[in-house]
Amino acid sequence: MTEQPQKIVALIDGSIYSASVCEHAAWISQRTGAPVELLHVLGRREAPDKTDLSGSIKLGARTALLEELAELDAQRAKLISHRGRAILEDARAILDKAGVSEITTRLRQGDVVETVSEVEKDARVVMVGKRGEAADFAKGHLGSNLERIIRASTRPVFVASRAFKPISKVLVAYDGGTSAMKAVDHIARSPLFQGLAVHVVTVGTATAEAKKGLEDAKALLKAAGIDAETSVIAGQPETALGKLVDEAQFDLLVMGAYGHSRIRSLIIGSTTTEMIRSCKVPVVLMR
Repeated sequence: MTEQPQKIVALIDGSIYSASVCEHAAWISQRTGAPVELLHVLGRREAPDKTDLSGSIKLGARTALLEELAELDAQRAKLISHRGRAILEDARAILDKAGVSEITTRLRQGDVVETVSEVEKDARVVMVGKRGEAADFAKGHLGSNLERIIRASTRPVFVASRAFKPISKVLVAYDGGTSAMKAVDHIARSPLFQGLAVHVVTVGTATAEAKKGLEDAKALLKAAGIDAETSVIAGQPETALGKLVDEAQFDLLVMGAYGHSRIRSLIIGSTTTEMIRSCKVPVVLMR
């Protein structure tokens, strides 16, 4: 029996990154045959304001104002909902234009991380922009929910860059840890990476253990028909990887979300955002 392709969950927030998320989702869908689910989450802060502004109002004026406030709340909630649906329809139009045939949209209210946890069970990847709607011009930091999503998600998280660019060269950061090997295994099994140029790199010292790990990764990919290159580079991951991406013009960086080296602290510590911010290409974080 043929296994049905798992869906691509694309988080759309109306920011300037949303178009890039959609275009990258279309690229993945076309290479894997997976359907795309567009998800827009109305945060709790966008819920109608429950503050009682009528406390000091006397006599009959209180009733009239309460009714007016209730009506304004209802109108605001309706507008927010309409805006969310408009964002989803704009996103659908991008996917339609790209030729994606199976698209669903979902509008939810609540915490975005809790929502992702609910919908990712049958997802192959969760996609999100590097920055959110409120951070379009705040280059010094990433979307406030990004690291929360990375920490909480059990699926690969694809962090889209500001603009879409066709992907042909993939850099895999490999530290020998369990999640790094899982990342290599995922690449070997996924049709997404077939035909792409893959380079597996370890940052640090070229020890016998590091070389053996790279040989194992190369063999696993070779068995899947991917003829990967491998290398060991000196430096610290958060600077060395970004530099390599720029100099060798890689289009995508893949990393394991947990490991046993400095990359472990990189991903689960505060420098996660520094790594993603310094890299100008999309980053895939795998558990």
